[in-house]
Amino acid sequence: MARRRSHDLLHRWEGNPILTADDIPFPCNTVFNAAPAKLGKEYILLLRVEGKQGYSVLALARSDDGFHFEVDPEPVMVPCPGDDEKHGVEDPRITCLEGWYYICYTAVGGCGPRIALARTKDFTDFERVAIISEPGNKDCVLFPKKIGGQYARLDRPYGHGVGNVWISYSEDLVNWGASKVVLRTRGGHWDADRIGASTVPIETEQGWLELYHGVKMTSSGPIYRLGLALLAFDDPSKVLHRADIPILAPREPYERIGDIPNVVFASGAILEPSGEIKVYYGAADTSICVATARLDALIERCLKA
Repeated sequence: MARRRSHDLLHRWEGNPILTADDIPFPCNTVFNAAPAKLGKEYILLLRVEGKQGYSVLALARSDDGFHFEVDPEPVMVPCPGDDEKHGVEDPRITCLEGWYYICYTAVGGCGPRIALARTKDFTDFERVAIISEPGNKDCVLFPKKIGGQYARLDRPYGHGVGNVWISYSEDLVNWGASKVVLRTRGGHWDADRIGASTVPIETEQGWLELYHGVKMTSSGPIYRLGLALLAFDDPSKVLHRADIPILAPREPYERIGDIPNVVFASGAILEPSGEIKVYYGAADTSICVATARLDALIERCLKA
C-alpha cells in the first residue's frame, strides 16, 4: 500500500497516540498537553490528566526511547489548598535552568488562570516557587539561559478578546516586568484569533527558535495548529522570521475527534544530539502524540518566510 503523502513538516510517529486515558493507572477522563524533559538517558513526560471530577492534575510518565511510556501510579502534583489552584493545574512546560527543572504551569483559581512556577531536580520531589502572573495569563515558557543578565519568559496574557505572545524579564523568577509584545495574531491567517508559546525556545545559530500554537475560529469552532518563529538571540523581543504556514495541523482522526476537536497543541520538544527534534503534543484534548523533524528543516522553513 502506498504511503499517504504528508502535508505537514512534522512527521507523526506511526504509533500515535502514545498515551490515552486507558494508559493512566488511576481514574481519569482524559490525558493531554504533556511537557517533556530528559533526565540522563530517561525521557520524562509531565502529563495533564483531567480527573473524573473535572479538574486537572499533573502525572509523570517515563520512557527509554521517547515513544513508549509508562505512567507512574499516582499524580505528582495536585491542586494545593486555597483559591489559587482550586480548579486545577494544567498545561506544564519544563525548562532546564541552573541545575533545576523549572515547571511553568497554569494554576486555575477562583479568579481565573494564572501562571505558576515549580521546580524539581529529580522529578520525585517538587517545590512550588510562586504564582508569577495576574489572572488571564497562561502558556508560559522560560528561556533556558539568561538574556542580558536577566531571566526571560514568553507568556500569553489575554485582553480585549485577543491573546498575543509577550516577553517579560525578572531578576528572581518571581517578580516580572519590562514586558512587551513579541508575536501578534494575524488576521485572515491560520493564527488569526489567538496564539501562545508552545515549546521552550531552542537556541540555534540563527536565533531562538520558538514553536507556537495558533488558533483560527470557524463556524464549527476553533482549529489549533503549530507554527514557527525565529527571535533575535540577544533581544528575543525582535522577530527575525516567522513562517507563513503551520508545520502541523489536525488531520488524523485522533486530532480531529475528541473532547475539543481539531486541536494539535504542543507543550514541549526534545532536541536530540543527532539534530532530530521530538515534539510532544496534545491531540483533541484527548490523547498525547509525538512528531519529529530535523532541526535544520524547521529553521529552513522559518528562514523562507
